[in-house]
Amino acid sequence: MALRIGELLERRGVLNALQRDQILAEQRRSGRPFGDLAERLYGVSPRDIEQAWAEQYASLTEPIDPREACVDPDALAMVTARQAWQFSLLPLRFSGDELVVCSTQTQLARAMRFAAWRMPLATRFVLASPARLGEALARHYPMSGMRAEDVGGAVGIGSRSVSGEIGDYDLHELE
Repeated sequence: MALRIGELLERRGVLNALQRDQILAEQRRSGRPFGDLAERLYGVSPRDIEQAWAEQYASLTEPIDPREACVDPDALAMVTARQAWQFSLLPLRFSGDELVVCSTQTQLARAMRFAAWRMPLATRFVLASPARLGEALARHYPMSGMRAEDVGGAVGIGSRSVSGEIGDYDLHELE
């Protein structure tokens, strides 16, 4: 079963159990999204909602290694090198009427906002560790001054674990 946004926000200390339950009751009554209600009722920041959502999404997807993925040149042509690095995303292939795009858990919300704004077709995201995505970006989108270590989430924290604002997350699972 997927982790629920309210449970994730409670686990992070952003909401307490009573607040979560009150949001759920209001959600049943109004039909509004949990995150929207958490922001409106308790002042939860959009960033906290996005981080919980990215964690939820990550729990539903299998991690991939984009260094080993078969990458379609037509998919790569969907973004410029600057966009790929700036938004930490790597278009991999087309699957039916969708574009499959790789990003990282820490950059997922940003990559999805970019895709919704820039991509002319639906996108489906898969996730990789920042180090592996950085290596794939360096290979497919070489850009002067950019290194694999520059992918969001990898700089200054090493390649073994990420902690803090996204919670404890063991990247050994992704390597």
